[in-house]
Amino acid sequence: MRFRVGPVGAVVLSAVSLAACMPWESDDTVKVAPVKASAPSQEMVRKANIAAATTAKANELGQIPVLMYHRIVDKAAGPDDRTPKQFRAELDRLVKENYVPITAAEYVTGRIGIPAGKHPVVLTFDDSSPSQLTLDGLGVPAPNTAVAIMLDVARRHPSFRPVATFYVTRDMFGKTRPEEKAQMMTWLQNNKFDLGNHTHDHLNLRGRSKQEVNKEIVAGHKLITSMVKSDPVTLALPYGNQPSTKEWARRGSLSGVRYDYGGVFLAGYTPAPSPFAKDFDPLGIPRIRSHDKVGDCAKFCSTAWLDWLQAHPDERYTSDGNIRTVAYPKFKEPFTAKKFASYALPY
Repeated sequence: MRFRVGPVGAVVLSAVSLAACMPWESDDTVKVAPVKASAPSQEMVRKANIAAATTAKANELGQIPVLMYHRIVDKAAGPDDRTPKQFRAELDRLVKENYVPITAAEYVTGRIGIPAGKHPVVLTFDDSSPSQLTLDGLGVPAPNTAVAIMLDVARRHPSFRPVATFYVTRDMFGKTRPEEKAQMMTWLQNNKFDLGNHTHDHLNLRGRSKQEVNKEIVAGHKLITSMVKSDPVTLALPYGNQPSTKEWARRGSLSGVRYDYGGVFLAGYTPAPSPFAKDFDPLGIPRIRSHDKVGDCAKFCSTAWLDWLQAHPDERYTSDGNIRTVAYPKFKEPFTAKKFASYALPY
């Protein structure tokens, strides 16, 4: 399913705004020279963008929930498991509260192309469990797997974008043959899902040497690139534990293989900052465990945090519908990261 963002209001953006290159674009991106527009037309575009942001009550410096899932099974065997009924209910809640899923790669690169007034949410799945994706002989996801449930929610709610990020390890969806593993990975990529590195063996990286950290991350990186054509953009740390030097998780190389990730994700336990905000730290991005308000989760898991964001709408990320601007109320301007200052749209 391809997701499209509608135009902002009735204004067609000028060639100046469309040709501008955002900071996420690499040095080898083909850049189109902007067409000079007259000052009046530039001002008209800006006023129209401000009007759209004001109407949407945009806050693109707000917080974004990054939800963390493991197994989706009928009988939960641990605190990380969710039943299909619970998972479906949480997705239905996200739809009701105007959340639109984006991938971890889109989040860390700032490619948050969702409609005006909507809120991004990142759905992440660790450990590549068969309960997340199992395909039948025709390549159809098995009922009550995470992917099948997401696709069903999207059929019932066209505003829901069925995308997520799968952090894979060598235990790849319960498959053992290389051909079967490649089949699963290719299916996910072809259906617009995002693939992230979770290391090869799911080893705790805390306290390990730089070479050990590089070896484990490189092995996980190669696991993905040996089956699909694109490199993973993000890493999720096993157990959420960072190495003694945090940068080792984000960048490194070994035996001619280099990794350079846009973001490294932890295992808990708050909403994540906007990628356009000063406090965005690509070396340690928090996630929220999916769970009800019980025990430690009374404050720090998905139900509790979604309740909090619903009660504090001015604290969450709300889109202006324009991927080329970073819109927010004027009084929040001090919180904007400097590299995005030229795309700022305070109103």
